[in-house]
Amino acid sequence: MFRSTLLACAALIGGLSPAVVARCQWTVLRNAVDDYLYSLESSEIQDPYLASGVKYIENDRVISIKTGILSHPLKVDFTRTLFDQETCSTFSEIIVTDPNNPYVIGTRLSFNEIPDSALVTVAVVDSVVTTTGDWLFNATKTLQYTEAESWITLDESERDRALLRSAADAYLDLWGNPNAPVPWGYPCRRLEGSAYTGNGSATDTCAVGIPGGNQPPNTNRRYVIDENIGSINVLTTFGTMRNAPDSHTFRLEGGKLRYVHTMTVMRNLTRTA
Repeated sequence: MFRSTLLACAALIGGLSPAVVARCQWTVLRNAVDDYLYSLESSEIQDPYLASGVKYIENDRVISIKTGILSHPLKVDFTRTLFDQETCSTFSEIIVTDPNNPYVIGTRLSFNEIPDSALVTVAVVDSVVTTTGDWLFNATKTLQYTEAESWITLDESERDRALLRSAADAYLDLWGNPNAPVPWGYPCRRLEGSAYTGNGSATDTCAVGIPGGNQPPNTNRRYVIDENIGSINVLTTFGTMRNAPDSHTFRLEGGKLRYVHTMTVMRNLTRTA
């Protein structure tokens, strides 16, 4: 299903090779995401992701792309993508409910600019891959809650890139700084793994269940910001969870937090640094 979209997008950008794309055009970013999703569903890894110099990171470890999550086909039930045209990057939330191979995946794609040209190439594929055994994991519940939410495009007056960055950083700074200036909104619903803080009430809040005191910091933050839908994703190393690979996605409405989605890898996590 993604191959037809991929070909349509290639036509829109003048038939450029998928490995060489025009900088930060929305159609180019969409093209790259479709190529990735096609690879994920088919396990036929597309040329841009096999090119020399492409860095593949899965759960905070650099590995061969041929041995990662793309190495076996998955039936994708849901995707939502953030497009960051300013930094030439994307973030896709991907849900697979197959009972034999369930996953909730967060993948950031980023690109490098070719010197003295208007072209870029795929630079990094960076994924947090959660499955059975990870923090509060249940792909079916995650899909149920996610599909019930509305992440529509915001009015232009509400789009604020700097606010999205500061809100995400403030939230992640709460671990160690309980006074961080988070723009709490009501209702706000947090999907933590498959656990949902909301019950449909106007007073639903995301300011619950956050450990107090002096917690280890959340480090190695990598950002994708889509001000058009009021959303930001941060891939991070989660200090409180023994430096677990982690993804936090935020949506703001009216300058206040509306939704928070998290994924945290806990399987066989033994490292302390």
